[in-house]
Amino acid sequence: MGTYYSIGVHVIARRTLKEFYEKHNDARAPLEAWYFEARHAVWKSPADIKKHHKSASVLRDDRIVFNISGNKYRLVVKVNYPTQTVFIRFIDTHKEYDRINPEVI
Repeated sequence: MGTYYSIGVHVIARRTLKEFYEKHNDARAPLEAWYFEARHAVWKSPADIKKHHKSASVLRDDRIVFNISGNKYRLVVKVNYPTQTVFIRFIDTHKEYDRINPEVI
């Protein structure tokens, strides 16, 4: 595929994901799968993300919204493509997601 290597993006902070799935156990496997994939991916642009996450939404300011657990949860990240760093900005239910502005969070 050319997009994946052994070491991919650096995710800040994995602890946020762990704290969330400790409260929402059904999110554990999907979030761990997302994390594993991110750690092995090289995302040079939003198009690289969309190749593997067709339902992801690309927002302004390099933000991406991922649907987790069949869209039960939403994960918002900000990607710094040059440094291959992903910052977790938000993870919660779809209902809570509707209360935020993902482009500024």
